[in-house]
Amino acid sequence: MTQSDDQKISEDRRDALRYALGIGSGAALVAAMATPASADTQADNTLDRVRANKVLRIAVLPGELPYFNKDLATGTWSGFSIEMANDLAKLLDVKLEYVESTYGNSILDLQANKIDLGFALNPTPQRALVVDFTHLVFPHPFGAMLKKGLEANTWADINKPEVKIAVDVGSANEAVARRFAPDATIKSLKSRDEVMLEMSSGRVDCVVNALVLGLTAIAKNPNLGTYKVLKSPSVTIASGTAVRRETDKRWRDFLSVWIDYNRGIGQMREWFVKGLGLAGVKPEDVPVELDI
Repeated sequence: MTQSDDQKISEDRRDALRYALGIGSGAALVAAMATPASADTQADNTLDRVRANKVLRIAVLPGELPYFNKDLATGTWSGFSIEMANDLAKLLDVKLEYVESTYGNSILDLQANKIDLGFALNPTPQRALVVDFTHLVFPHPFGAMLKKGLEANTWADINKPEVKIAVDVGSANEAVARRFAPDATIKSLKSRDEVMLEMSSGRVDCVVNALVLGLTAIAKNPNLGTYKVLKSPSVTIASGTAVRRETDKRWRDFLSVWIDYNRGIGQMREWFVKGLGLAGVKPEDVPVELDI
């Protein structure tokens, strides 16, 4: 019986990654999996524990597209982060265990050893004090949702008193707006829903936010306008994965190699665009400025 082309490509890619990691395949892979450095190291190393238990525990965040989406009828999870997790599970020959959480609680879950990996987390100095982060998954660009008829390519284009900007109070969106468009008329609102209501009602000219938030909002309601990644300067916040702080760094280092490899071959972008598709974003609407 022959394999489909997709299966063959997937298996070839996993084999290539195994060799890139220096663990080979077949007997060499089994030997590497079965030989911990010591009993103490195994007890304090997530990689050994995941291999031994044959389970990878990840935090899942309901409703956080394009990263996570749960089918309420079947209980099936999908999204960018789930695509990543599924690939890791296949590579390590383990099963996935889902722990429902939030962005903030994912850090606490790692510290409490309830999960092995937290996806879609921004590495901040505060978080880096208590958990470790892998290499960058992608730099998440910022820009603005622009009302129809408003053209803007740089922050200077919206940094004018006559331009009304809506942001959700206390968010990274507000911080970016106040830093790069301080001369604009900025309205800080309690929630994202209130921000979108201001935009849809025409009471503001634009909304400053991260690319994912802008693209998914416009996909739901095209009448909001268009989304533009603004330049001069290019503003990004890192999106990464977090792991529990432990003495043995093999789990973190393995994930960093895996991330770099999949970014290099274009797999990360393919998974990300697929996740955006769940929110109704068309592939041709994903800006080229998204470096993933």
